[in-house]
Amino acid sequence: MAGSRRPPGTELVPAPVNRAANAVPGLAVGLGALWYGAEAGAGWQRAAALVVVAGCGVLAVRGYRAGVRCEARRLVVRGYVWTRVIPREAVTGVTDLPAVRWTSPGGRRRWTPVTALAAVSGEIGSVRSRKRGATARLRRWAARG
Repeated sequence: MAGSRRPPGTELVPAPVNRAANAVPGLAVGLGALWYGAEAGAGWQRAAALVVVAGCGVLAVRGYRAGVRCEARRLVVRGYVWTRVIPREAVTGVTDLPAVRWTSPGGRRRWTPVTALAAVSGEIGSVRSRKRGATARLRRWAARG
């Protein structure tokens, strides 16, 4: 893609059905808040409902986009609330959760969970397999560091 601001890398995201499911909590609460705002009498109640709807919209989009981007010099972990950028040389391993173990510039040992690739009981085999495959690719990327 010409003019892209992103360095080349590998996107590790769950299956499309999981990505949609990750967006559901934000959508469900947002729709409830929208309904509440439509029924609310006072102006401040409607304003509060709009703030909640906007926050839920952000949560739904972030849930859908949750995943990991493995680049040459850094790892970008996108979660529901924040995005963590970890320099490649700081990564020390990947746990079974999965979570990325890394060391901060000050020497503190840290870990960042990759919620988008976490296994959930009751998942169908193909979904679980895709998540395991993505976790294995993340481990290989970390090992090459």
